[in-house]
Amino acid sequence: FKERPILQDYLQLIFTDFVELHGDRRYGDDRGLIGGLATIDGIRVMLIGHNKGKTVKENVERNFGQAKPDGYRKAMRLMEMAQKFGLPIVTFIDTQGAYPGLDAEERGQAEAIARNLTEMARLEVPIVTVVTGEGGSGGALGIGVGDVVMMLQYSVYSVISPEGCAAILWRDGKEAPKAAEALKLTAPDLIRLGIIDEIIAEPLGGAHKDYEKTASEVKAALVKNLKKLSGLSPAKLIAKRFEKYSQMGKFSA
Repeated sequence: FKERPILQDYLQLIFTDFVELHGDRRYGDDRGLIGGLATIDGIRVMLIGHNKGKTVKENVERNFGQAKPDGYRKAMRLMEMAQKFGLPIVTFIDTQGAYPGLDAEERGQAEAIARNLTEMARLEVPIVTVVTGEGGSGGALGIGVGDVVMMLQYSVYSVISPEGCAAILWRDGKEAPKAAEALKLTAPDLIRLGIIDEIIAEPLGGAHKDYEKTASEVKAALVKNLKKLSGLSPAKLIAKRFEKYSQMGKFSA
């Protein structure tokens, strides 16, 4: 995943007038997850996304895109601001998962993510989400409750990494391929299961082969869905969102 476009690339290629907003107003400003005001095709939005780097130094500064509670609380603060001013929300998911360190647990990692899930479910503005690379566990879900959830063609989205799953189920990380198959973490699997709504095509060979073409496809999908959702009332948005997530997990014998 290290050569795929990251949030900074999409910022440059898709959005204009980005104004980053900092801090959760409680502890600090997590660099693993950033957000702010931005414009896409004339539509003003609140943009929030996991913030990986291109170099080792950038990745260390940004914690490899693994957000801490401060990041998820910052994201929630910005989403509430978006609702106050009637702005749609766009989120970009690209993380192995939320940071699992002791300091994150001490500051309430699970509570911060759970609160985001609860509050995003009842926000009265449109939410459009794109999984651009890795969508891992609660770290992804913390900004992933969208009215429309899309994935790039070769991205992945799962409840846990294949390595972590293999370590738990078989106590052997070498069983990761078996775990990956069981997790059904690819875009075709997830659209078939009703977890996501749309697959965004990637250039031949993958997104890393052509950043501009990938960004163009992502932009077109975002604009299409933002315009589609803009005509819905807050009550209709929330009702459809509730129905969407209530359907997940249903099966027939």
